[in-house]
Amino acid sequence: MVYYGQTSCEQDTERYLDVVKYVFSSYKKEVPLVINTMGWVKGEGLLLLIDIIRLLSPSHIVQMDVYDWKAMAPLTPEYVHLTPGLYTKGKQPAKCRQMGTSAAEDWKPSEGEGDASAPEYKLLYVHPEFPRAGAAGEARVHSGILRDMSILGYLGQLQSPDIGAVLPLHSLVPYQVPFSAVALRVIHTDVAPSNIMYAVNASWVGLCRIPEEISCQSDGPVLLTQTPVCDCLGFGIVRGVEMEKKLYHILTPVPPESLRLVNCLLLGNIAIPNCVLVGQQGVEGEIPYVTSDYNYSILGSGKLKKKKHFKRREYAFECDYT
Repeated sequence: MVYYGQTSCEQDTERYLDVVKYVFSSYKKEVPLVINTMGWVKGEGLLLLIDIIRLLSPSHIVQMDVYDWKAMAPLTPEYVHLTPGLYTKGKQPAKCRQMGTSAAEDWKPSEGEGDASAPEYKLLYVHPEFPRAGAAGEARVHSGILRDMSILGYLGQLQSPDIGAVLPLHSLVPYQVPFSAVALRVIHTDVAPSNIMYAVNASWVGLCRIPEEISCQSDGPVLLTQTPVCDCLGFGIVRGVEMEKKLYHILTPVPPESLRLVNCLLLGNIAIPNCVLVGQQGVEGEIPYVTSDYNYSILGSGKLKKKKHFKRREYAFECDYT
């Protein structure tokens, strides 16, 4: 498992392909492998899908069409063979090089053409006939709800197996991790080193293992300059940062034997579900990380809002980097 750190690969398709290669390299081919591709199949998303098909060489492709959308061509072996991807080239049909040559020479492939055969796989084309199948605008909302439910289910492993009241996260005892024991990297954006702890505090992080040994001349923090493609052993919440003792306080259900292998924290663009923060029980006064006196003009700041309906919204962001 690799922690990509974003819900869409649109901003970094190259790293996405590196992640796919890394994960696929561990496939032992002893059992069948099912690959669930993304729903991004327009524009560069389709080109990226063609790259993935070429990269993974599947034996079967199941293409699910939608009721009222004919824009996407069937992904036949011939189509994938001829169509260029985002990073790979398609094989162009042989062209006539010059006029007046023999018929055999007319159809002779130019250099670089004809040296690769078309991919061999069986296309299973599914065309649902019921209305609103694959209707646009709903998948993004539903995927966000399912993602929050998945995170809540994962955090549920922190609770006692005994039936009883659910304990709020602030009442659970976190692990204490020295700054110098783990490297740190924010995946989705650039953060100044002086502000890195503000970004990490109260964040969802991937608990990862990089092959390099962590070495730091001081007592940390250790900051990576590039995002590694590495094993992810689980996830956690940085419940707090203790600057005096230089410790991260991390809540995670990952067992201790796996935590011993963790030497890297990756922070992505995956937020803790709002209900975890706004629904903390047993807190008097202001709720930590939710209500405080700060400047709302700071990039990334804002109030948490509870969703009351499923209506799709278009969001516009104004960013000031000066």
